[in-house]
Amino acid sequence: MTLREQLERDEGRRHVAYADTEGHLTLGVGHKVTTPISDAAIDQILDDDIRAVLEDCALIPFWANLSEARQAVLVNMAFNLGFHGLMNFRQMLAAIDAENWARASQELLDSLYAKQVGARADRLALQLATDQWV
Repeated sequence: MTLREQLERDEGRRHVAYADTEGHLTLGVGHKVTTPISDAAIDQILDDDIRAVLEDCALIPFWANLSEARQAVLVNMAFNLGFHGLMNFRQMLAAIDAENWARASQELLDSLYAKQVGARADRLALQLATDQWV
């Protein structure tokens, strides 16, 4: 047996956060959420999250027809809102499907989301309209 195997056996391996016996929010193998994580761990989590959002976004019927910059707008929004939240942008998505970039951009800007995230929405709308990374 290795130390790693012993710790996994004794601590358990959890994919979602839970409260341990002392009430501390914990995940993974006994990792307290309040304990700092390394940049490498942050990068791995981000990579996993991006991969999951990309898999969801690939379900959008016109996804493959979009440029990387325009796909990134949808991924960015889904990352922030969740995939179902993104799918609530029906008018924007219809405009994207019709390749009406000005209308799609305006639909994004006219949303409650835009009011909540401010400059982020401005950048995403510009990227959607111009097909240039912002």
